[in-house]
Amino acid sequence: MHARATYAALDRMRVLIVEDSEDEALLLTHELKRAANDLSWKRVDSPQAMQQALDEGEWDLVISDHAMPHFSSERAYELLCKCGKDIPFIIYSGHMDEDVALSAMARGVHDYVEKGNVRRLLPVVQREMKGVASARARLRAETRLYQMANYDQLTGLPTRRLFYEQATRLLADQGESGGATLLFIDVDRFMRINNTFGYAVGDLLVRQVGARLRDSVSQQGIVTRMGRDDFVLLDAAASTLEQAHIVSQRVMQAFARPFKLDGREFFLTLSIGVCRFPQDGEDVGRLLVNAENAMFRAKRAGRNNFQFYVQEMNSMSAERLDMETSLRHAVERGELVLHYQPSVDLASGRITAVEALVRWQHPTRGMIPPDKFIPLADETGLIGEIGQWVLFEACRQTKAWHDEGMSGMSVSVNVSAVQFRQGDLRLVVADALAQTGLPPSCLDLEITETVLMQEAEATIATLNGLKAMGVCVSVDDFGTGYSSLAYLKRFPIDTLKIDKSFMRDVTVDSHNAAIVRTVIALAKSLGLESIAEGVETGEQVTFLRAEGCDRLQGYYFSKPLPAPALSEFVRRSPRLE
Repeated sequence: MHARATYAALDRMRVLIVEDSEDEALLLTHELKRAANDLSWKRVDSPQAMQQALDEGEWDLVISDHAMPHFSSERAYELLCKCGKDIPFIIYSGHMDEDVALSAMARGVHDYVEKGNVRRLLPVVQREMKGVASARARLRAETRLYQMANYDQLTGLPTRRLFYEQATRLLADQGESGGATLLFIDVDRFMRINNTFGYAVGDLLVRQVGARLRDSVSQQGIVTRMGRDDFVLLDAAASTLEQAHIVSQRVMQAFARPFKLDGREFFLTLSIGVCRFPQDGEDVGRLLVNAENAMFRAKRAGRNNFQFYVQEMNSMSAERLDMETSLRHAVERGELVLHYQPSVDLASGRITAVEALVRWQHPTRGMIPPDKFIPLADETGLIGEIGQWVLFEACRQTKAWHDEGMSGMSVSVNVSAVQFRQGDLRLVVADALAQTGLPPSCLDLEITETVLMQEAEATIATLNGLKAMGVCVSVDDFGTGYSSLAYLKRFPIDTLKIDKSFMRDVTVDSHNAAIVRTVIALAKSLGLESIAEGVETGEQVTFLRAEGCDRLQGYYFSKPLPAPALSEFVRRSPRLE
């Protein structure tokens, strides 16, 4: 019996057809006209075209082919769910594995019909178009629950749990002769954007990052968001070493273009760790661990690059994990200590200030210098907690020296880029001064030249706030960065510290001598104080005195000392003539 005679036609039906073949779409619409007196339809064959159709049009039904060269019913359903519209979704495909069809329907797809089976298709269409309102409401609730459980609400990407399931199936499908590539992706210095522009802007960028990564993967790949700014991409189409290089480069190139948001341009870079299946791991868990290790190697290589996993990383990773775990407890266990290196005022010949330098007294490894653990603290986000402890302890100890009679002593504390960009530095400093009672003029905050020049306007605002409190500000390692002199005079700073790398051969190397001489002259012309670090010889002292440097610091006078030893050193130190 003719389908039209059996089922009463609907007055109107608007259908979005996801199909790569125009002929197949025409055949389908020919059949659908039996189910509706007024049929309007549109064919799309790419994610971009479907997204545009969902944004711009109103649809009563979506009918999708299952497997297309550059699209799939799974991806099409994801786009429909993300748009938030309650539209029935039917898969109409030539062949589809029963397990796959059942899995799709468990996720919320309304039905699956084989192509050509008009006797089944039209009743399904009729049922979905005339569905009971309560059934629709229940389906919406079930679909929403499924979405919340399985898809990241910000990016629409699969959650880690769903990714594990999909990735495990994908790897199993490769068999013994197949392969795949897994990328562990970290967005470099993303917290700086959150701290500067707020989390709302950060969320919008994360959403765009997820979209670019999704567009970078093949039809045989999946992407998930692992953390705030960490993503994982698994691509079964990249089975060889050459293909692994290609997919890694493709992801890097996708981020060469700026992200545009609210009239601003944001340039993001990536640190990527690359693993190959099955060479670098035979299951998803091992691949993730090894790829993350490779990602940290990319960060140590300077960020904005990708590194392949090598087996030697396992032992390095175990040591790094042990170090990180111990570092997380170092502050609470009282294992961090400060040593203080004195600086001499050339005009008076006396020690008037010290620089606070953190050390880690590890219970089994002994004394660990900062260059061994500060980079790790930076990578793991622990630098903020450590920096606050250093600031408070330096202020407390200096106030104690004041109470002991060294009332003129000031202390300088290094401020990391992370601390400077967290947005609450002024509050942290104010709290440390209030709790310890140290006069603000006796605290000198040191920031590097590189930090100074990043987002200069925001930096100036932060420095003005600190200066308003009465705190001094120094530029550390001056001469190693890229300061613009036009900008430099706008920064509310007090001191330029000449980097010790220029001091090593200052008395024999004319280039180093010229740099040091220029920095001292620049400081004088701007009304700033100059400090030379790394002073180790009498000849260097003579040179710096002749050039008019204000203060000297280095092993010629003293190495960094624990607080009790520093007190004794200051008391017995003769005046520098």
